[in-house]
Amino acid sequence: MKKQEKTSFLNLYKNYIFAGVSLVFALIFVFAFAKSAGTIGNSLEVFFRYLFGGAVYAVPVVFLLATILLLWKNNPYLKKEKYILILLIAFLFEVSAILGTLELKTIGTEVFNISLSTQGGLIGYLISFLLMKGFGFWVTFSILIVLTLITLIILLDPLFKRVKEETKEEEVKETKPRKQLKIPLLPKFKREKKVKQEEKKEEPVKVVQRKTYAPYESPPLSLLSKRTAKPESGDIKHNTVTIQKTLANFGIAAQMGEVNVGPTVSQYTLKPAEGIKLSRITNLANNLALDLATPSIRIQAPIPGKALVGIEIPNKKRANVSLREALANKQFKISDSPLFFSLGKDVKGEFVYADLADMPHLLVAGTTGSGKSICLNCILLSLIYRNGGDDMKFVLIDPKKVEFPVYNPLEHLMCPVLSNADEAIIALKWLVGEMERRFEVLKDAKNRDILTYNKSWKQGMEKMPYIVVIIDELADLMMARGKEIESYIVRIAQKARAVGIHLILATQRPSVEVITGLIKANISSRIGLKVASQIDSRTMLDKAGAEKLLGKGDLLFQSKDTSNLRRIQGPFVSEKEIKDVVDFIEARKIKEEAENPEKYLEFEKTEDNSLKAVLEEAQSSEGMQINQFLANEDPLYEQAKQIVIQTKRASTSYLQRKLGVGYARAARLIDALEEGGIVGPQDGSRQREVYIKEED
Repeated sequence: MKKQEKTSFLNLYKNYIFAGVSLVFALIFVFAFAKSAGTIGNSLEVFFRYLFGGAVYAVPVVFLLATILLLWKNNPYLKKEKYILILLIAFLFEVSAILGTLELKTIGTEVFNISLSTQGGLIGYLISFLLMKGFGFWVTFSILIVLTLITLIILLDPLFKRVKEETKEEEVKETKPRKQLKIPLLPKFKREKKVKQEEKKEEPVKVVQRKTYAPYESPPLSLLSKRTAKPESGDIKHNTVTIQKTLANFGIAAQMGEVNVGPTVSQYTLKPAEGIKLSRITNLANNLALDLATPSIRIQAPIPGKALVGIEIPNKKRANVSLREALANKQFKISDSPLFFSLGKDVKGEFVYADLADMPHLLVAGTTGSGKSICLNCILLSLIYRNGGDDMKFVLIDPKKVEFPVYNPLEHLMCPVLSNADEAIIALKWLVGEMERRFEVLKDAKNRDILTYNKSWKQGMEKMPYIVVIIDELADLMMARGKEIESYIVRIAQKARAVGIHLILATQRPSVEVITGLIKANISSRIGLKVASQIDSRTMLDKAGAEKLLGKGDLLFQSKDTSNLRRIQGPFVSEKEIKDVVDFIEARKIKEEAENPEKYLEFEKTEDNSLKAVLEEAQSSEGMQINQFLANEDPLYEQAKQIVIQTKRASTSYLQRKLGVGYARAARLIDALEEGGIVGPQDGSRQREVYIKEED
């Protein structure tokens, strides 16, 4: 930490320091010429006079020029280190050539006269003496003159370039109004030509075109709030000494390393002595928290990829992470993945991003107030900023009925936000069918996944948008219709990645009844926010630690690639920011629809609204009731039909035993079989008649 501070200080002020030293030397020589520089100054002048001869009077001028160059803003002489070295060598050759020429004039052709002259000094005498001994007077004189001119050109080259650049800038400023008249003609011609060339090159595989009639433009980042605040980590030096002292009290020798200050916590790194078990350090978490006077600390032993132990201590003042800042980051902009989203900042203060396509599904858990809903909103906005409604669709399930309805006006939604278990089952059931249909499309197109399919998309082929399903409170759905919900989630989680369907499941109750073994086995990427107990943390992340988080977006992220947990402060987004983004997209859509009404009508006709239509049919009083719809579409319907036909037995209790389902579901299956003409109606205590024979 100290080393970094020293380096940054030198980088900022080194020019001023060197300029000051150069000016002092110039003044010393000026006063030394008047014999008023004291013993050291006068001795320095005598020494330089011995070296440079009569040219010593140019020394203060050189130092003064160096001072000006060092203080010159946008100095052309200080561009690169290698460039400075070349100029320095040229300067030394220039001085040597001038001194040699001066001394040459003094000694003339007396080559072997070793008496030192006052014109070129010792340096000039040595240069001229050696050259004259080998080449003679006139050749030596020619060499020194040519060397003087060449080095002078090299030294003045940066200055001439700077003058040329300034002249060009002035010319551009003067001629700017004239250029504006030509802009509409030239670029248009060039751009059309470039497009034609690209089309010729990519003729076999056409570029993917959007179904919308205007290209999708991301909403402006100005709609999001820019929160800039610095965290206060407290007394770093005191905390470092306290950690080392506490460990020493328990017989653990450790060498302290660097300190990383993040938005929520500061990570103090240390390297234990050889032979120290890491478990001894992790067992001292409470003792360290006591000595540091902090509510809780988290020990990461070891830090992934480093031979260090990390001790995370809460900051005195935490800093909120802005979603706007995360989306404006270069890493987010350059990514070409449509499912790339922001997770926040880690303990080093660096932005962290994840790709839902790689996960390919995500579990989120945290208690009330931990930042779970804000985390989901940040993921949603990240995806909305990257994709238009024709490239990505959302299915939002919100049993609380207050978190997601703000997104209803968006064209990204496949249907209005769902809020009860029956509607959720219909949606999940439809998604299973859509998944199977997409696999058939990929099979016919001979493509392996949605990415290769969309890349090889041609006119007349179906464009597959990504579908992201977000469930805000899984526990509520599991309590109402646990078995059905689990079966559909597992089916989607196992296969849907290839066809672009992804799940994000959130719950504030990470118990085994909600996050079952099958769900955990198929969804390996998880976000753990603050939970109530260590048991909940182990249920969610298979590790302790989430119970020690600080809430308000403080989270642990576990990816499918590694079991190591990464601590991150999630970004914050307010309700107003979400509403502003949604209103902007809605207003833009209304404007485009007013400008192109015929095209938008055509677009609405071709848009696939099958999920919306299915939900409307199931909810309509004229159509099927939801329970009947669910029974007809139950994934166990075919299996129940087969059992009944083979055994010639059709009763609710019999299907319960055979299929391992509850009474209500078995009764719905019997009713569905009756409506389908498989079995007859109930006749008192007599067994239902089976109409279909096994041969049929």
